[in-house]
Amino acid sequence: MRNLAALAVILAFPAAAHAEDPLRATYRTYALGTPVAEVEASIGIGPWSYQLALAYRTSGLARLVAGGQTASSVYGTWQNDRPAPRHFEALGMWHDEQRVTLIDYLGGTPTVRQLLPPLDPTFEQVAPNLRIDSTDILSALGALIRTVQRSGRCEGTMRIYDGRRAADITATTAGMEVLERTDRSSFAGQALRCVFVSRVLAGFSAAHADKTDYRPLHGAAWIAVAVPDHAPIPVRLSLETRWFGDVTSYLTSVSR
Repeated sequence: MRNLAALAVILAFPAAAHAEDPLRATYRTYALGTPVAEVEASIGIGPWSYQLALAYRTSGLARLVAGGQTASSVYGTWQNDRPAPRHFEALGMWHDEQRVTLIDYLGGTPTVRQLLPPLDPTFEQVAPNLRIDSTDILSALGALIRTVQRSGRCEGTMRIYDGRRAADITATTAGMEVLERTDRSSFAGQALRCVFVSRVLAGFSAAHADKTDYRPLHGAAWIAVAVPDHAPIPVRLSLETRWFGDVTSYLTSVSR
C-alpha cells in the first residue's frame, strides 16, 4: 500500500456487534514544531464491544528521514471491564519494506498468524508468561477511553504484545485542564489529562540491547467529548519516543 487512501481502506472493516457507530477523527503530529505525520482514526466504543482503526503516514521532512505508513485495526469485546480483542492487524511500508502483523486471540492468549519481516532470531524472545492476558495498543487505547467515559478517571494497567515486544503501560489521572485555542487543533476547552508510562519487558536485540532500551517512556493524553452523545476521544496526545524525542498529535477534525 503506497498512500494513505489505500491505507484507509482498512477503516471500513465490519463493525463489531453492538459497538457504537465509530467517529472519524484526523490528527496532525509535530516534533520540534514541525509536522511529521498525518493520522486518520476510526473509534467505536460500545457497552459490549469496540472497534478501532488507525491509518498513519509520515509527512514533511520526516518522510525523507524515516518515510513510512501503517494501517492497523482491532475489534473485540469487553470482559470484566477489560478489552478482549478478537483480531488485530497492522499493514504498512517502511523504508520500502513491507510490514505485516496479524494476531488472533484465543482464550486471552495472542496467536501470531503472520509477521513480516520475520522475527529476527538474534532478538530476545518474549516468554509465554508475558503474552498471557496481553492486548494490543489499540485495545489499550479503547480501554482508556472507556474508563474515562465510565468513571471520569484514567487509572489502569495493560500488558501490550505486538508480536515482537512486550510492555506494560500504566495510566493515572492528572486532572482537568483547559486547552487553549490554537491553529494546530480544531478543539479548545476542558479535557481530562491522563498521564502514562510504558515499560518494555522483552523483545530488544539480545546482542545490542542496553539499559537505555528498557528505560520507561512517558506520555499524556487529553481526552474530551468532541461530538455530543458519543464517547470521549483523545483531542491531544504527547509521546516521548526512543528515537525522535517528544512528539505531539493534535485533533484537526472529527465527524460521525
